[in-house]
Amino acid sequence: MSQLIALFDRPRISAWDVVDILLVSLLIYEALKLIRGTRAMQMAIGSLLVLLLLYLSQTFPLRTVGWLIRNLLAYLVFAAIVLFQSDIRRALSHVGRAPFFRLLGRSARAAETIEEVVTAAAMLAKSRVGALIVFEREIGLRNYVESGIPIEAAVSYDLLTTIFQPATALHDGAVIISEDRIAAAACFLPLTVNPHLDRDLGTRHRAAIGLTEECDAIAVIISEERGEISLARHGRISRGLSSDDLRNRLQALILMRRVRRSDAPAPVEIDA
Repeated sequence: MSQLIALFDRPRISAWDVVDILLVSLLIYEALKLIRGTRAMQMAIGSLLVLLLLYLSQTFPLRTVGWLIRNLLAYLVFAAIVLFQSDIRRALSHVGRAPFFRLLGRSARAAETIEEVVTAAAMLAKSRVGALIVFEREIGLRNYVESGIPIEAAVSYDLLTTIFQPATALHDGAVIISEDRIAAAACFLPLTVNPHLDRDLGTRHRAAIGLTEECDAIAVIISEERGEISLARHGRISRGLSSDDLRNRLQALILMRRVRRSDAPAPVEIDA
């Protein structure tokens, strides 16, 4: 009777105990998801068998088995690290892609994206290759992304300069960058109908102005005739920018911007 009473006489479970159990369960679940279908699953099964043998050697007089397992356990950890280093890297990479860590690394990725775009713009301008690169901001550009060819690749100057080469099939249209990735290329943008624009502005410049008149996107334009870099925002276009000017403006607009509801589009203005 006393044993039965002791069985039910357990300490009260607090809210922190529930949280503790849930966290451990979540960790075990995520660990099983990571190793499912990999060699690490076989390693986990083998480890359970070793622990079972260790328990049996302590319960029953299996001294030789216990001695062997205790001596092997010290080396199994290092063996697992060497044999499953690729799986460990994959697991750590998976953890690093969690939403919380993505939020912490967003500024760093944005800075890298800006640097890649600036480098590509300088190379394209020097080679007099036309290009149009659009940064998506608060207002989504899904309609324009769907009009082009999906890319879904990391932003790099190599990829950008390759896309806009005249010999490629994707050089016509715009590249749209969304969440620090190239979402699509060869996208069609609306042309501005403003009659007060300079006549020397080509289709790329008019498309950049037309898009930025409708939303808060930022467009970088490289002219193949003049080899100059321009930047369009809110229907305004700034022309003849250097690489440093472009970098400073993109950093101010993307990295250090503050969303203001009163920031309404202004009429078209062309900087000399």
